[in-house]
Amino acid sequence: MEWLFDPTIWAGLLTLVVLEIVLGIDNLIFIAILADKLPPHQRDRARLIGLSLAMLMRLGLLTIVSWLVTLTQPLFALGSFSFSGRDLILLGGGLFLLFKATTELHERLEGVTHAQTESKVYAGFGVVVAQIVVLDAVFSLDAVITAVGMVDDLGVMMAAVVMSIGVMLLASKALTRFVNAHPTVVVLCLSFLLMIGLSLVAEGLGFHIPKGYLYAAIGFSIVIEALNQFARRNLLKNEARVPLRERTAGRVLRLMGGRTRNAAQDGLEDGAQDDKAAGEGAFAAEERNMVSGVLMLADRSIRSVMTPRSEMSWIDLEDGADAILQHLRETPHSLVPVCRGELDQVVGIGRTKDLIGALLVDGRLEEGGEGGLLRAPIVLPDTAGVLKAIDTLKRAHGQLVLVTDEYGIVQGLLTPVDILEAIAGEFPDEDEQLAIQARGSGAWEVMGTADLRLLEQVLDTDGLAGMDADYTSLAGFLLAHFERFPEVGQTLELGCLRYEILAVEERRIVRVAIRRVAKDAPREGEPHANMEE
Repeated sequence: MEWLFDPTIWAGLLTLVVLEIVLGIDNLIFIAILADKLPPHQRDRARLIGLSLAMLMRLGLLTIVSWLVTLTQPLFALGSFSFSGRDLILLGGGLFLLFKATTELHERLEGVTHAQTESKVYAGFGVVVAQIVVLDAVFSLDAVITAVGMVDDLGVMMAAVVMSIGVMLLASKALTRFVNAHPTVVVLCLSFLLMIGLSLVAEGLGFHIPKGYLYAAIGFSIVIEALNQFARRNLLKNEARVPLRERTAGRVLRLMGGRTRNAAQDGLEDGAQDDKAAGEGAFAAEERNMVSGVLMLADRSIRSVMTPRSEMSWIDLEDGADAILQHLRETPHSLVPVCRGELDQVVGIGRTKDLIGALLVDGRLEEGGEGGLLRAPIVLPDTAGVLKAIDTLKRAHGQLVLVTDEYGIVQGLLTPVDILEAIAGEFPDEDEQLAIQARGSGAWEVMGTADLRLLEQVLDTDGLAGMDADYTSLAGFLLAHFERFPEVGQTLELGCLRYEILAVEERRIVRVAIRRVAKDAPREGEPHANMEE
């Protein structure tokens, strides 16, 4: 009973059980593939018979091999090395494990997988069981040799084989899914095989390596892999908090070589940097920006794509005919809201040419003529999504859509051009200029109404347009960080960008200068944002 209190035996048993399970995965996968050729009601029976035969075959091979390794009488000598039956078994087994582990590692690293072909015709039960027996004989060799190389006691070897087969019988499907979902675990166990095979070869040549060293190395590696799996699980959990649409957009943009809104995701997938480098050469920046605009469109608020209230052109019926006519001639828009007294008192939507014609013929816009000249306004709440707005525009037959808040106050208007600008960038009217203009290397002059998402693309940065932020323009972004209305000349430094207020008008930020600055990582306790008067 002393073996019950020997930690070396328990360490060897547990390690061997894990290795036997991993080494049996290939056997289990092939048994599952063969069993799938049978009718569904016979598959579990075939899987049970296959694993039971594998256990019996391994126990028999263990008995034979463990007896062979006791043959220590030298058979022949080569120079200073003498070889017994045990030495030959250890040498052959070690070389077999080295070959097996090397080929398996090569397949894993090269991405070779066991393909399962579908068959419409079910095979006979006896034929499938015969194939399973042949596979068991092939796949039992590495498991048996590994057991001999790990422990010296035959009872421990047999216990490990029985326990591993029992686990595979009870959890064959779940075990297969786990190994397929964690390929690094398989690679780690194959590296254990390399180490065990090398120790067998060394022992066959007369160089004894204490098995405690193997257990210590394997135990340490398992702890490190457990920490790695724990870290990856937390990383995937944090990634799952990001909306599915944003995660999909991030992966597509990585393939195209663009920036993602969550840079931490770049490390989640192997080869992400290689995909990004390849995408940068295959797709232009404009193409990446348009794809990004399409993928993220549904997550944007209607306020982020509409023309804001401050930039709307509208007609006041209380103005004189000459003033209205002059305003209509100066506006580049084909449709304008017609209001009475103020913008929130919308009477209807009129075509510019129809309103000009009525003014030239009648000299005024009579209220009685409003019904014939004007269309009923189409109104959307500012809480509506962009997809809802697109559907409304499709049914508007070319008419613009007004956007109001919960109190009925007009916040802006929306046209198909606004949707196109959200995807492909700015399309300024005749009376407008580009909201973002380059002013040399690393410097830009930006309108306060510039869309933050477009600004992120131009500046090749992220973090400006927050998903839950109440603002969508550069002016709103700056007001949120200044926490008061700024004056001309005030600057704000955030990250590697410096913002300087160039012009304000009627409590509005009109123009801002942005310059990229070289900024070292802040020291501990140093603020990330600096404001200067």
